[in-house]
Amino acid sequence: MIAVATCSAGALPARATETATPQKKSDADAGQELGRFEFTQIEMAVTVRIVLYSPDLASATMAAKDAFARIHALNHILSDYDPESELRKLCDTSGEGSAIHVSAELWKVLEHAQRVAERSDGAFDVTVGPIVRLWRRARRQKVLPMPEELQKARELVGYRFVRLDPKRQTVELLKKGMRLDLGGIAKGYAMDEALADLARHHVQRAMVEAGGDLRLGDPPPGRKAWRVGIPLLDEPHGESAAYLEIANSAVSTSGDLIQFVEIAGKRYSHVVDPRTGQALTDHCRVMVVGPEGMAADAISKAVGVLGPKAGLKLIDETPGLAAMVTRSPDGPIEHYESASWKDLRQVKLRKGE
Repeated sequence: MIAVATCSAGALPARATETATPQKKSDADAGQELGRFEFTQIEMAVTVRIVLYSPDLASATMAAKDAFARIHALNHILSDYDPESELRKLCDTSGEGSAIHVSAELWKVLEHAQRVAERSDGAFDVTVGPIVRLWRRARRQKVLPMPEELQKARELVGYRFVRLDPKRQTVELLKKGMRLDLGGIAKGYAMDEALADLARHHVQRAMVEAGGDLRLGDPPPGRKAWRVGIPLLDEPHGESAAYLEIANSAVSTSGDLIQFVEIAGKRYSHVVDPRTGQALTDHCRVMVVGPEGMAADAISKAVGVLGPKAGLKLIDETPGLAAMVTRSPDGPIEHYESASWKDLRQVKLRKGE
């Protein structure tokens, strides 16, 4: 089986490249030879990697090109960095009493985000933008946000300040100065769309990786599943303790393995609690497996904020999802699993395998 090494959430982006390496495999189902091709490109400020199996380089390149183009187009819709994105233009109307008609893509993401926000009692909340901006500055300057700044930002945060009208497909932001941040859900949705775009090119055996997230299609030729590494808490790029064997699934990894800041001897994650405005400090990694990237991406953030007990309860109440939480708040590493995690196929390799 092909071992797929997952990348921790918040992995630093590399220089944009695009490569293709053919490796012939027999595909008995299709009755044809399929080559393995791999492409990488910077999108959504992370390295996006596509591994696919196709009859030839030309077909593989065309499929990957269109998948990357789809991700790029979605970033122009969903980015909170791009001042010309549809999301930013929506935020510019906040507090004006205007219900804005939005694209099908932005509507789908916001509608799902609101459902997760309601189910998690605000532990996941895309209105968290004003708080996230303060903590981004804190990581750059290594200085904690001032309490009065956080309090002012918190007044603009709350998923109930977003009004959706499904009949008209409109969105109204009720408080002036609101800033939506889709960083906790957009990559998962983009990978779902990229995999669907590959399928339109008749590429079913494929994997899309972006940061800490994976979207898997049919497994490689002659294999029953993709093999996905479960990294150790303090070794995000080291050897995996075990592997999952899965296909036609999504994997989202969230936590502070890469993006964090230490201030006065305390570790602060890039993941923040929208309800309090505080960055998480429990040194935590959440790994969620589900049928779709958007769902796994969003709920992995909610689990991290809620903590193992409430977070895994939310997972077990959501059909099709499984999760594992590893954390080290003050000492020894703690390990938690949802009831559904045991149903996943896991393997431990002997040395040399």
